[in-house]
Amino acid sequence: MTDPNSPIAPPPAPALGSVSNDDKLWGMLAHLSALLFGFLGPLVVWLVKKNESAFVDDQGKEALNFQITVFIAMLACGVLSIVIIGLFLMPIVGLGALVLTIMAGIKANGGETYRYPFAIRLIK
Repeated sequence: MTDPNSPIAPPPAPALGSVSNDDKLWGMLAHLSALLFGFLGPLVVWLVKKNESAFVDDQGKEALNFQITVFIAMLACGVLSIVIIGLFLMPIVGLGALVLTIMAGIKANGGETYRYPFAIRLIK
């Protein structure tokens, strides 16, 4: 059983009511912008739109937290590449990040909140 106060345990998705098409688009962009710009894409989307929409605020924070987690994991893989294991883990982390980011973008485009299964939630 996981501790609900742990920074790794996914919080329950908030009830956001109906989500406009514009909010769905920005929520999707919060996730998918990471494919081109790393954690800077979700950061910019979240900073620009967080006060305009609860949905975009939520999904922007979620995408940013996940991309920070991926960045930390890649740094750890870089360090572990000294002992070879990092060279095997790096593509696994990259592929997992790609798949989860695309899944999150699809869910956000449908107006659903998405929670990444492996994210350290630093921004609350």
